Amino acid sequence: MGLFSLFKKGKPETAAATDGDDDAARLAANSEAQRAAANSQLQRDIARATALKIDAIEAAMEADIFNTPEPAWGSRPPRPAAAAPAPGASADLAGGPDTLPLLDASTTQLLADDEMPAPAAAESSAPVVEESALLYANGQAALAGQMLGAALAEAGASGLGAQQDRTVWWLLFDLYQVQGLQEQFDSLSIDYASTFETSPPAWRGPGAAPAIPALHGSAPAAATGAAAPAAYAGITPTVAFGPALDAEAAGAIARLTALDGAAPLRLDLSRVAVADAAGCALLLAALQSLQKQGRELIVVAAAELAALLQSGLAVGRRDDGEAPWLLLLELLQLLQREKDFEEASMDYCVTFEVSPPPYAPPAPQQVAMAARLAAPAGAASDRFLLPPLVDNNCGALLDAISDYAARYPALVFDCSRLARLDFGAANQLLARLQHLAQDGRRVEFREVNHLVAALMRLLGYAGLARIFAHKY
Repeated sequence: MGLFSLFKKGKPETAAATDGDDDAARLAANSEAQRAAANSQLQRDIARATALKIDAIEAAMEADIFNTPEPAWGSRPPRPAAAAPAPGASADLAGGPDTLPLLDASTTQLLADDEMPAPAAAESSAPVVEESALLYANGQAALAGQMLGAALAEAGASGLGAQQDRTVWWLLFDLYQVQGLQEQFDSLSIDYASTFETSPPAWRGPGAAPAIPALHGSAPAAATGAAAPAAYAGITPTVAFGPALDAEAAGAIARLTALDGAAPLRLDLSRVAVADAAGCALLLAALQSLQKQGRELIVVAAAELAALLQSGLAVGRRDDGEAPWLLLLELLQLLQREKDFEEASMDYCVTFEVSPPPYAPPAPQQVAMAARLAAPAGAASDRFLLPPLVDNNCGALLDAISDYAARYPALVFDCSRLARLDFGAANQLLARLQHLAQDGRRVEFREVNHLVAALMRLLGYAGLARIFAHKY
């Protein structure tokens, strides 16, 4: 006798049939619920795996890009002699000096530079880019925003959004950024991601692109919650760390503490390729000490150093001590990457069996980030930091630039805090630079927002200077 037949014994046939139908219905319902739950879990697993794969690909691409140093500007190595052509082969097929062997050269060798300035706007979008840049330069931020927004809406309605020049997007992103309008920035980010099917730019905070005095038709800085930083202008002393962040970094740390406290300090980590516990401890102590003193800092290549440290750490391994972990957490706070900080802090507390440290980003007016850039040949290590607003009353600023030119053979302007360049002031600055650059000296503008970069190109700055707009 089967097991299930015992439960049927003594019951009428009709009742048994009814109970069987109820059981089948319950089983079917449970099976359907289980299938739905399993399918939902499968979709989540697929999405998580896809995200991890994308992150791994991006990390690998970033490592390939930044771990392969480009030759310095103007340092093209001698080209190897071409192989002798085979008998009967034409000169073109033999690989003459002007043909395919050039493809083996690096971009630096081909372009005779380590990087290229951002290109000007495409011909189709040049009118709206130039007119909105002029409006913004004259204080008409609201009209500039309306014009840029209308251009994007028109492109979207015509179905050409994905083919549109992204310069229009960059200008509008920067316009919202300098005004501290994060809600509008986030809304535009959603439209950007939908249009181009890629990650949108991230909000950089008012410290990265400081709010400026209220423009016509724009909300004042107090209303947006963005505080304007001190309008310092002048040379920013730079301390560059060597390829190895180790005990020898004590010399660079000593130079940092000896610098004048009035000017912002620029810490250049671009060359760091390896780091040990001693060097990490020194840099961590210096960063924390300078922030406690209230010093203004511009940290170059913090993201690259964070990636380097993270690649050498493993959960549960204590061989290198706590210093690399703590420096990584400090850099993530400076970069305002809260999610990455929380993940790294959990790994840290699991490894060393301690409580996770709290997330405490610095004041945006105190610490600013700058992307890693190779130093051009002959350029000054100490850059000239331009103030958030350059208006018509810029005589003292122009005199300070002349003094800077007298001390350095190349002029490199840090525009990371330059939110707006007034139209009249732009013409005055151009005239002064034309006078200073008569000997053909190198002039560069770095980390320029796209509104100012468009104005500079329109006024002819590209004829004597290289303009590097910041990258989103």
